[in-house]
Amino acid sequence: MISTIILQAAGGGSMLSTLVPMVLIMVVFYFFMIRPQVKKAKDHKKLVEELKKGDKIVTTAGIHGRIVDMNDTTFLIEVEGGTKIRFDKTAISLDATKAAAPKAVEAPKA
Repeated sequence: MISTIILQAAGGGSMLSTLVPMVLIMVVFYFFMIRPQVKKAKDHKKLVEELKKGDKIVTTAGIHGRIVDMNDTTFLIEVEGGTKIRFDKTAISLDATKAAAPKAVEAPKA
């Protein structure tokens, strides 16, 4: 594969024939790797911004608790038994308050 690319370039082969596959690989890489990561980061940022005192959360470590206090970069959560633990905002993985809420069911259309 590489030897044919070198021979084509040395032999006056079309530069376009070597450039097109590279561009296609970059486009596929963007849509399957970069774009989903950016969307996931944006969704997590929105989730953290919407949290407030009293919300039940789950951390990335799997600890369930309720938000007691917040500041710019951390949450103080209270876990079962009254223990309070401070976590960085990036450690929040799920808003259990919204996850536990029953979803509205649409009435069937006649």
